[in-house]
Parts: sequence; structure tokens; C-alpha cells
Amino acid sequence: MRSAKDLLKIDAKETAVRIENHIRHIVAENRVNGALIGLSGGIDSTVLVTLAARALGKDRVYVYFLQDKNGEKDSINKARLVAEGLGLNLNVGSIDAVMREKEKNAAFFKFISTLPPFVLPFMSSLYYIVVGETPYMTTLRKDEFKKSKFRRWIYGNIVDGLESMFDGPCAVRRVVLEKIAKEKNLLVIGSGNRSEDLTGWFTINGIDNMPHSPIMGLFKTQVRQLAEHLDIPGVIQKRAPSPDVLKGVDDTLALGMSFDKIDIVLHGIEHNMSDDELMEYGLTKDQIAKVRKIYKMSAWKRTGRK
Repeated sequence: MRSAKDLLKIDAKETAVRIENHIRHIVAENRVNGALIGLSGGIDSTVLVTLAARALGKDRVYVYFLQDKNGEKDSINKARLVAEGLGLNLNVGSIDAVMREKEKNAAFFKFISTLPPFVLPFMSSLYYIVVGETPYMTTLRKDEFKKSKFRRWIYGNIVDGLESMFDGPCAVRRVVLEKIAKEKNLLVIGSGNRSEDLTGWFTINGIDNMPHSPIMGLFKTQVRQLAEHLDIPGVIQKRAPSPDVLKGVDDTLALGMSFDKIDIVLHGIEHNMSDDELMEYGLTKDQIAKVRKIYKMSAWKRTGRK
């Protein structure tokens, strides 16, 4: 059976060189002292930091880890591992105070953050059974969703708080990093990728939606190929992609399937592949339909308009 890696195979060496050249160009074009990157300990930011260090030299790359009390506790250790391996100084800050204030208006999020992580997949499945979509899909069509009284209650008591707490860290981190960048005459570059962009899995005006995002042209599957080429630490390559907002919630749970499958359909959409062609990669009709739906529903986020 064919795989996403087969379909989305890249020349990793050539791709790395191209992105490094792009990083050098945007830093020179903006006449700044270097690049500032939020390092989460995930594969995307790790690949970006590695490429930036290769492109600019370690003295011109500044990395920051902004802690959130609801994130994975081990994230900072992974970020330190990456920074130390590249000879970079990891600056550590916190967004806890801001997120604690937001949490006051997110009762459902506050509730589920106290639950054991293994409970969350069950709750997500229950939501899907009742509503017919994931909570994330609901956020993509909030106005349409809230037409009935019952669904307005669901949105107001469950989804609204979740959306606020998931978007909040990305928005806050961007504000903090842009302020630091302005003070130090640096350029903030983001680590958003094409898979996230085409599914709308990002926060408008958040750190994952930056004007300068050097790896935006790559699907998550391709970022993984690049990570392998760059010899990124195995513990980072194996880490499940996650917004790192709530323990136990990764991208697969939020989106309803893994990026290995999502990427195949997104590539298929861009290349006008039929469902029958996509099914040759082991996808079901329902999975294909779901990704097509998410792609269509999230279009307003890519244009900045509802």
C-alpha cells in the first residue's frame, strides 16, 4: 500500500538549502540583527531553528520558550535539548499570568484540565457522536452552528472556552515575541506548515500564523523528512504533533485523524485527485470526505475573513 511519504517525497538536501537561502534573504531584506524563534520542543520549531542556525550562524539566532502551565511539562526539556545541541542560549519566559486570567472565563476547559489525559479521547468521541463533528470543526462554522438553542448552549458552555484557551497561547506568545524582537531589532519567524494552513489549524494573528514562515510550503509529512535529513533528536521526531495547550490533546485528537492521512487528501485536493485515487493510499471514503470538509470550512481563516 502506498503511503503519504511516497506521495510527498522531497529532496531533503535541496529543500534544506532552499529554506536556508530564504531565511538569509528575509533577514537581510528586513535589515535586522538576526532571527527570533519560539522554540516549543516540537518538530516544526526544531526544524526551523536548526535551519536558521545553519543559515545565519548561532550568534544571530535567538530562541525563546514561553511556558504555559497547561502545556506538557516535558516540553521545556525538549526545547533545552535542541538549543544545547545547536549551541544556542534558550531564553525562558512564562505566559501563565495571562492564561490564568483567560481560564476564568473557560469553565469547561478548567474542568477537563483536571481530568486524567486518557479520559479526553473518550470525551472527544462522545462529542462527535452527539454533534457529528469534532469541537475544532465546530469552531470553523460557529455562526452556522449556533442556530438552534441546544447548539448555542453547547457552543457557549463547551466550545467557546476551548477555542479561547487553544488560541490564547499562540496569540499571547506572538505579542511577547514581537515586543522582544522590536527591542532587539530581530525578525520573528514562525514555524507554521502547509498541513496546518490548509486545515485552518492555526490562530489568526498567532505565533503559528506569522508573515515570515520559512517552512510553510511543506506538509507535516515533508517536515518529518527534513527532520530526518537534519538528524533532529529522535525524541523530537517521535513526539506527537500537538498545540501543547492541554495535556493529552494532540493534533490527531483535535483534527480527528493523523497528518499522514490528512496530507494525502490535502495533496489530492491541490492536484485534483479523485476519491478512488486517494483510496489507493489506504484512506476510507469517510476520511477523505472529512478532510475535504475541513479544508472547505477553514477557507475563511486563510483569507482572514469569515
